[in-house]
Amino acid sequence: MSALAPLLQAYFTERLARQRDASPHTIASYRDSFRLLLEFLHEQTGKAPSKLQLEDLDPARITAFLSYLENERSNGVRTRNARLTAIHSFFHYTGLKAPECAEQIARVLAIPDKRHESTLISYLTGSEIEALLAAPDRSTPTGRRDHALLLLAVQTGLRASELASLRRQDLNLSSGWVRCEGKGRKERCTPLSRTARQVLRVWLRALGGDANSPLFPSRSGGHLTRAGIWRLVVKHTDTARQRCPSLAGKNITPHVLRHTAAMRLLRAPDPVDTATIALWLGHESLDSTNKYLHADMELKRRALDRTTPTNDKPGRYRPPDRLLAFLESL
Repeated sequence: MSALAPLLQAYFTERLARQRDASPHTIASYRDSFRLLLEFLHEQTGKAPSKLQLEDLDPARITAFLSYLENERSNGVRTRNARLTAIHSFFHYTGLKAPECAEQIARVLAIPDKRHESTLISYLTGSEIEALLAAPDRSTPTGRRDHALLLLAVQTGLRASELASLRRQDLNLSSGWVRCEGKGRKERCTPLSRTARQVLRVWLRALGGDANSPLFPSRSGGHLTRAGIWRLVVKHTDTARQRCPSLAGKNITPHVLRHTAAMRLLRAPDPVDTATIALWLGHESLDSTNKYLHADMELKRRALDRTTPTNDKPGRYRPPDRLLAFLESL
């Protein structure tokens, strides 16, 4: 029997923290996955988490845990798959530490990701952007902060986590760019529009502080959290809906602002190619960027205009046989 506790502790301290030098976001995500799994196993087996054995994490229980996430916690398929990724990563590690459990480990690793529907992305139109940027009350420091943050998000497409971690020294307004650390700890610089530079210059003068202080501080003076940015986007969207009714049918999140930045690049008078957009957003591959092509209905209409025959005559299909006509009527 292989005790689970020392294996799990070594996985987080040795594999993730030391060997892989995983980011704090990855460690937090994997931690939450195993916290949920251990609580589920405690209810299923009656054993305290510290008393569980590796053998208790058999494929049947892990499959039941994944079903529990979807059916009882109402998690989406993407969240379900993310939890399974954490479990798979741990079992890859245990394959080296507990070879006596090789058969069980192989069966757990064989549990597949679940396929999910791929929906079209949501993004803001020009009038919706204007309404959202006008929502914060710029007579207050918090309103000026929120306005600067929303404008930077729409123009640069930075992720919520990237916006939250920005410091004053990450801005270079003389050259016109902002630097951030994205996924995989990859640093990138994104150019700023003239309007964004002007707004941020005014915001910096009012903000004060040293170069290492947060660009968008919370009320306590620390960095805003991702949840804090999410809440302020929702708050100002509710205000913007009063001015722009088309926002009523959209669920606006920080990631929608990221999509908006990409679509503005794609739909510019001189469109930006997808390779450049991928670099702009910090995508690992073009596959992540190509979804914006699917969302651009105007691009599809222009393609249709180039391919539709000009002399095509409308007509109606008529079955050549009465039996076929009957089947068509069903």
